[in-house]
Amino acid sequence: MLTIQRALVALCAAAVAAQAQAQDFGDPENGAEVFQLCSGCHEVGRGAENGIGPHLNGIFGRKAASVAGDYRYSEDLQRAGADGLVWHLDTLDAYLENPKALVTGTRMSFSGLDDPQERADVLAYLRQFSDDPQNIPEADPTARAPEVELSPATLEIVGDPAYGEYLSSECTTCHQRDGRDEGIPSIVGWPEEDFVVAMHAYKQKVRPHPVMQMMARRLTDEEIAALAAYFKEVE
Repeated sequence: MLTIQRALVALCAAAVAAQAQAQDFGDPENGAEVFQLCSGCHEVGRGAENGIGPHLNGIFGRKAASVAGDYRYSEDLQRAGADGLVWHLDTLDAYLENPKALVTGTRMSFSGLDDPQERADVLAYLRQFSDDPQNIPEADPTARAPEVELSPATLEIVGDPAYGEYLSSECTTCHQRDGRDEGIPSIVGWPEEDFVVAMHAYKQKVRPHPVMQMMARRLTDEEIAALAAYFKEVE
């Protein structure tokens, strides 16, 4: 009986210590709210997939630029991973604060989170989706609601990359063809559906950028699909 009581006491103490550690680390519930700033590019949770950015399941302890599959990282992030950059609490915190200060040529266009508490909360939230250190089963995926509802016919248009290249000159007066992000987000290597949805969001004035709205209004559905097919393949 005494042994069972001691075991229960030990379990309670461990639970209290874990709760205290989580509180010191950050608030995952608030982190889920702050993560909405990231969810346009990143997914996390059961069924999460690579999109504009890589999925973030198992991010803690993962070498930079090492997600399996066909996700195309920037050369600078690949180089950082090869040089030994691993995503731990300190490196993730630095990257969230100012991505380009840690990896100069990263394709991530997010400018960073200045508030250290918000960074701690986001990391507490992401920590729930890592096997190490908490080994918590992955929850339902973070919802990434479409910015605009498009018909299946629009999404099924097969774009012609050659035609997209012909149309791309206006895009590349601002967006860098080599994928560099110099104050203007990279559009190289995007999944085609993400590109199409984004352009239609500008066309419908859901995304509030007057220049992009003007550019998108001039494009047909077929032209948007062609640009999507081209920029996905740009090396």
